[in-house]
Amino acid sequence: MNQQTPVITVKDMVKKFGSFTANDHLNFEVYKGEIFGFLGANGAGKTTAMRILSGLSAPTSGEITVGGFDVYKQTEQIKRNIGYMSQKFSLYEDMTIAENIRFYAGIYGISVKQRKEKEQLLLKKLNLESERDKLIASLPLGWKQKLAFSIAIFHDPQIVFLDEPTGGVDPITRRQFWDFIYEAAAEGKTIFVTTHYMDEAEYCDRVSIMVDGRIAALDTPENLKKQFQSEDMDGVFLKLARAAKNGE
Repeated sequence: MNQQTPVITVKDMVKKFGSFTANDHLNFEVYKGEIFGFLGANGAGKTTAMRILSGLSAPTSGEITVGGFDVYKQTEQIKRNIGYMSQKFSLYEDMTIAENIRFYAGIYGISVKQRKEKEQLLLKKLNLESERDKLIASLPLGWKQKLAFSIAIFHDPQIVFLDEPTGGVDPITRRQFWDFIYEAAAEGKTIFVTTHYMDEAEYCDRVSIMVDGRIAALDTPENLKKQFQSEDMDGVFLKLARAAKNGE
């Protein structure tokens, strides 16, 4: 991880829906090759912020760049240069594995020759060569998840957004999925991941914790545990949530 190279820069990001403020003056940077955890309870404003960073939604105000592109004027460039995986896995259930790969390769503008080579490598890596003509709907959840992640990085993006990617998955499959994340980060990709599983915070290089639309804490998991005198990230989160409820 290169601390000198921010690939995402957020200054005073605000997002309002009428009188409701979903993101309240967020400030942070994410560095190249970093696994950056964006944590918080449901409704804390995580997905709203990720949609803005992914070029899917416009902020109300603030200065934000992703991969050097401006979120106001260069959303199409942002979309082309990132990978994105939503909680719903974003694969078409009524299409086969091979059809999904072909479809997304077409969206990403990958040539037929390159797609065939990459598809072969991907299916071999996932041990799915004999399953290529199976419908996504027929696959176990863990396979769907690994496949969705692999397709999200099929075009070799340098920044990958993962929105609650391990929701509803058993602990063993979750752990295996994080091996995929480590591998992508080791290749220099920047991983921006939202989760409400506090144990997953331990796997991140740095963690930002959202409470009521604001960033309540941002540091390495080790430093946060020391700062809040807690044995684990669950304890850190509980102390922050409690402080927010008490209006501190």
